[in-house]
Amino acid sequence: MDYQAPRGTQDILPEEQSYWRYVESKAAAIAARYGYSRIDTPTFEDARLFTRTVGEETDIVTKEMYTFQDRGGADLTLRPEGTAPVCRAYIEHGMASQPKPVKLYYLASIFRYDRPQAGRYREHHQFGFEVFGESDAAADAEVIDMAWSLYRELGITTLPVQLNSIGCPECRAAYLAALKDYYSTCIDTLCGDCKIRYGKNPLRLLDCKKPDCSVAASKAPHSVDFLCPDCKAHFDKLTAFMGAIAIPFEINHCLVRGLDYYSRTVFEIQPREEGAQSTIGGGGRYDNLIPQLGGEPTPAIGFATGIERIILNLKRQNIVVPALESPRFFLAALGEAAFIAAFKLAADLRRDGIPMFESLASRSLKAQLRQASGLGARYTLILGDAELEKGEILLRDMTSSEQRALPLDGLVSALKAL
Repeated sequence: MDYQAPRGTQDILPEEQSYWRYVESKAAAIAARYGYSRIDTPTFEDARLFTRTVGEETDIVTKEMYTFQDRGGADLTLRPEGTAPVCRAYIEHGMASQPKPVKLYYLASIFRYDRPQAGRYREHHQFGFEVFGESDAAADAEVIDMAWSLYRELGITTLPVQLNSIGCPECRAAYLAALKDYYSTCIDTLCGDCKIRYGKNPLRLLDCKKPDCSVAASKAPHSVDFLCPDCKAHFDKLTAFMGAIAIPFEINHCLVRGLDYYSRTVFEIQPREEGAQSTIGGGGRYDNLIPQLGGEPTPAIGFATGIERIILNLKRQNIVVPALESPRFFLAALGEAAFIAAFKLAADLRRDGIPMFESLASRSLKAQLRQASGLGARYTLILGDAELEKGEILLRDMTSSEQRALPLDGLVSALKAL
C-alpha cells in the first residue's frame, strides 16, 4: 500500500467510536452540570501565541510544535495545547465584560511532535475547561472536583490527586535562587537537557523523568516552603476545601507542570491501573496569562485531559461502554417494482424519524436476511411485488424468525410502537 496514516496519528474506526462518544458525552454532561459553555477555537494560531505563553524554553516550543509559514508569510502553529487559544478568544471577544466567573470548555485536537507511545499521539484529543475571573481557592477546588468527578463517572479508578503550589512571581524568585543553589552541587549528575534548563528555566529541572534527574529532584528544596503569606493562605484554603469534599490528595513537591504560565496551584491525576502510571489529566492556576496576552488582569484556572489516555484506561480497567445505537430495522425488497417502492419507503420512514438499513442492490431474500443479521437489525421488513399489490409489508423478528403482515398505511405508527 502506498499511503498510510502519518506516524503518530490514528484512524478512529467505527468499532472504536463507542468509546469516543461515551467519553465525549460524559465530558459534555459534566461541563453542563458545573455551568460551563462550549468554545471551539481554530486548529492553528499565530505562532507567537504559544512561544509567548507556553515558554520559549519549554520542550513544547523548542521540540514539539508544528510551525509553518502560510503563503502570506505569517508564522502559524498547529494548536499544541488548549488554554492559550481559549485565553486569546476570551480577550478578543470581550468576555471580560460577562458576569464572573466565565466558565468555558472545549473538545479539541492537539498537535505535538513527540515520540509516539501508548495513549500519546502526535495528533491527540483533549477535553479541557477554563475558569476566568475568580481568584479564591474555591475555584481551584471546584476545578479539581470536576476533574475527579469525570473520572469517577467514567468508571476509572485513580490515585490521589497530586497537588502542589509553585507560588506567584513575587515569592518564586527566592525559591528559584534556592533551587539553583541546590542544583549547583549536583549538576554533573543531570542529563544534557537539564544542564540547559539549569541556566534558562530551573523550575523545569523538577519535571524531568530521567532516573538521575528524578533522584536529584526528590532532594530539592520545596516550593511550598517559600510561599509568600498570600500564596500560603491560598494553598491552605485549597487543601481545606479538598478535605471538605473528601477528595484524596498528596502534596507532590516535584510537581510543576510543563508550561511556564502556571502560578500557585498545580495538580495532576493518575490512573490506579498497574502499568498505567502516567498522568491522564492535570491543570493549574494561571493568573498572569491574560495580561501577558494584552488583556486586563484576570485570575484563571483550568484543566485538560487526554481522551486517548482515558480510552486506554477504560480498556485496561475492563470498563464496558454502551454500544452505539444502530437502526433496528432492515428493509428487504423482492422484485423490480418492489425494489423501487422499498427505496422510496425507506426514505419516507427515515424522514418520519425511523432509522433504517436497506439493501442497495437487488439480491435474494436469503442474502438480504444474512445482511440484516450481520448489521444487527432487530427486525426485517420484507416488501415483495405481491405484498406491494396488497398494500402490506411483512415484519420478520430476527431473533425468533416469526413474521406477520402489517398494512403499509399506518406503518410508521406500528414501527414506533415496537
